[in-house]
Amino acid sequence: MPGVHSSKQYDLDLEAIRSKVLLMGGLVESQFHDAMTCFRTGDAERAEQVIKADENVNKLEVSLDDTCSHLIVRRQPAANDLRTVMATIKVITDLERIGDEATKIARAAKTIQERGGSNINHYETVRVIASNAGDMLHDALDAFARLDEKHATRLIAQDQLIDHEFRSIMRNLITFMMEDPRTISAALDTLWVAKAIERIGDHAKNIAEYVIFVVEGKDIRHTDYATAKLDQPG
Repeated sequence: MPGVHSSKQYDLDLEAIRSKVLLMGGLVESQFHDAMTCFRTGDAERAEQVIKADENVNKLEVSLDDTCSHLIVRRQPAANDLRTVMATIKVITDLERIGDEATKIARAAKTIQERGGSNINHYETVRVIASNAGDMLHDALDAFARLDEKHATRLIAQDQLIDHEFRSIMRNLITFMMEDPRTISAALDTLWVAKAIERIGDHAKNIAEYVIFVVEGKDIRHTDYATAKLDQPG
């Protein structure tokens, strides 16, 4: 009976951590969405709010890391339970870094506004990649919440699309800068934003990989797992 009680308490502890991780995920989703709104509208005051909101994300990271560490010491989880805790710690790190990338976008929005606008349509340049990265982040958090490895596998494959979009944006911005040197400052700001969005896609992909690690016990980082899996019949 003590073993059953201990196991049940462990499950409750882990569920509390998962809920807090998803809260953190919701915060960084909002942070990214608000940062892109600032980039579109040039709202410097809102951009400053996005930057300050990163403090809450950072505090959650520290708090969750501490909670996970204490859980390992107290419960000494093994096998799949330990994989779950370790993957959760990695998800927390990726979420914190997504918050950092959103902060970069907000800072770029402030810079463009302070410079007095832009002579290129900076938002339209990154609109599609931002939408795709936002969808990918949302779906990655959903896959993590439900431990849905099939959905996670499809998400990993989507990261190639975001990488392709980033390369296309980079080529277009380089062309703008070569044809009209007056666009260099604005083009560079837009390029930094596009890179931040591309990195958010990378972090969402990481979260999807950790879902597969928990469910299947496979570390698929730096492999072509998703392509091979999706190519399988049935």
